[in-house]
Amino acid sequence: MASVFSAVRRYIDTETAGGAALLAATVVALVWANSPWQDAYRSLWQYHLLTSVGGAPVPGELRELVNAGLMTVFFLVAGLEIKRELLAGELASFRVAALPVFAAAGGMAVPALAFATLTAGTGLSHGWGIPMATDIAFALAVLAVAGRNLPASAKAFLLTLAIVDDIGAVLVITLFYGDPIHATALAVALGCVSAVALCDRLLPSWAKPILVAASVAGWYATYRSGVHASIFGVALAFALHAPAERLEDLLHPVSSYAVLPCFALANAGIVFHRGMLDAPGAPRLVASVAVALVAGKFVGIALGGWLAVRLGIAARSDDLTGAQLTGLAAIGGVGFTVSIFVSELAFSDAELVDAAKLGVLIASVVAALVGGLLLRGRAPSGAERGGQLRNQAR
Repeated sequence: MASVFSAVRRYIDTETAGGAALLAATVVALVWANSPWQDAYRSLWQYHLLTSVGGAPVPGELRELVNAGLMTVFFLVAGLEIKRELLAGELASFRVAALPVFAAAGGMAVPALAFATLTAGTGLSHGWGIPMATDIAFALAVLAVAGRNLPASAKAFLLTLAIVDDIGAVLVITLFYGDPIHATALAVALGCVSAVALCDRLLPSWAKPILVAASVAGWYATYRSGVHASIFGVALAFALHAPAERLEDLLHPVSSYAVLPCFALANAGIVFHRGMLDAPGAPRLVASVAVALVAGKFVGIALGGWLAVRLGIAARSDDLTGAQLTGLAAIGGVGFTVSIFVSELAFSDAELVDAAKLGVLIASVVAALVGGLLLRGRAPSGAERGGQLRNQAR
């Protein structure tokens, strides 16, 4: 059990530091995209490295390689952490997991419903998946700054909530934001996942390159199947032998310090100009995304958690107060990475994509500030400090 706690602590520490790298990359992207060198920014990410390999089409544009290729690593790490939580973490015990799970369910359903309501009849409702996810890295970074005196259970709650969000995001992206499914390619991808599972369990270490080859083939088959290629990372995580901690420890820093900053650098470069909201529906899209993320997430997380406790399904930790949960619910509106990812998939019009991203940026800043202020304004009482010390002693 101590090794599980140590692994979770390493994960949280890496995500927290990764949030700073993600923020830095976002600032660089915004400054670069609005500088005299904005043409160079646009040209870089639109540059075509490849169009085919041996006649087989591949993601060619540099931005597409980042989104479909590098983001596979992000989803692989997320999948490995989800599996670890299911096997030995917060999600392994139903009653303990029920509070963040129900809170996450409310935090996905209410923002999606709010967005659909706000955009009804406008042709923008296909973006309902944008405000559903909480960004793990940014949310934990906010918590590290504003919630230093919070109990460990607060971090566990937020981490579990964000992980459940990731599960929901993966399902939403797979089912609603892919291209038309090509059954043969999907069957090949599933066959490769099965091959990876067998190779991982049966092959000696010197034969592991076969596993790598099967993984690459599975990724490419997923790319050709119509399912977004990055989602193969989650399937791969569950195919590998549990708990695959060594692989997660190896890849997690790569994901946090390289993949996500690169994703932000490629996708967060919104060009601000006087007519940027002139596209039909753009102002409403910005407002709908921002309101759904900030207010929808807050209401959904708080309501879901309250219902779970009220119905006797979940138990709240003794050292986690209702006021602290309110601050955590507000931080849940920080939706950066996956929200921007879904924005790219939901709309084909570049101006609407930028409008959705602008709404995500506004919401994430507001949610971080509100959540941070709520948590910083809530110092633990003497009894709560005693509970924290007792938990640490255990």
